[in-house]
Amino acid sequence: MAHENVIIVAVDGSPAAHAALRWGFEQAKRRAAELRLICVYQLPYFTSRNNNPGETGSAPSLGLEITPVVPEAVREEGKLLYEAAEANMRRLVAEVSGQGVKVTSQLIDGDPSEVLVEMSKKVALIVLGGHGLKSGRIADRILRTVSTAVPAYAYCPTVVVPPESVQRCLPIKKIVVGVDGSEAAKIALQRGVWEADRWDAHLNIFDTVNVDPVSWVPQFALTNDIFDDVREVIERQLREVDEGRDIDSSITVGQGNPVGRLAEFSREVDLVIVGTRGRGGFRGLLLGSTSQSLLGYAECPVMVVPRRIKEGDDVGPDPRRLRDEK
Repeated sequence: MAHENVIIVAVDGSPAAHAALRWGFEQAKRRAAELRLICVYQLPYFTSRNNNPGETGSAPSLGLEITPVVPEAVREEGKLLYEAAEANMRRLVAEVSGQGVKVTSQLIDGDPSEVLVEMSKKVALIVLGGHGLKSGRIADRILRTVSTAVPAYAYCPTVVVPPESVQRCLPIKKIVVGVDGSEAAKIALQRGVWEADRWDAHLNIFDTVNVDPVSWVPQFALTNDIFDDVREVIERQLREVDEGRDIDSSITVGQGNPVGRLAEFSREVDLVIVGTRGRGGFRGLLLGSTSQSLLGYAECPVMVVPRRIKEGDDVGPDPRRLRDEK
């Protein structure tokens, strides 16, 4: 396995991070993984002050002067931040220690998104709290909050956990994986199979034929043959990735906007899994994707599986049952 059997949970003292910790702990327990708590804090390097832009005869300006923070202020602020983060980390480590899971922790000064994306190159999974996703969606995509930036750029799967979902969604009994016939979706489907086997959960494999005005299928052309073709693709891909596992699964082929349909599923299931095609640049930043849009609406944890995952980066659990054992 190229990636270490380590689950990273980003913690910052918020209720959302606490929910992520609880979810990550249960996942680490299921896969006998190390649970690594990471707190990333960033020191202030600049301050701003008002330059009284309304003064008579002054040149038009925004009224702000950006100046470097003096080293003494940086040191004092850094000390306070570090002490607060360290105290919070000790409390969280104590909360999950001694329960059969190896727990480690680390405090890092840096940009949270950059640090976590770099770490994603070597670990099996990153778990984040989902705070701040339901407000200012366009602004979130431009400003790149941690909970949207890391899933978009990570090298391993990322799970975003809405804080209110943990009590309902553990243990995991129902999983939905969204597919569309692409290679990216096929990678997500394999992760769905692994999670269903790991939790002994039901896996619903869902695809939708979008008949919106900008979609590829007009309403009048929607026939049973189209749905049958979609189902055949799903069945073929499932055989290619299930490694002979006998899991409890079903296939649902519907119609409508995939984000809306998956958001509906998220109200009734315990985990939604989607792939990402890794669209970059400003177009991807602004428009996002099914995975990015879903993070703002889902009511259960969402696992985003990047297309850049390589074969052998991770392995699934030992099969509970194989098909030929029936």
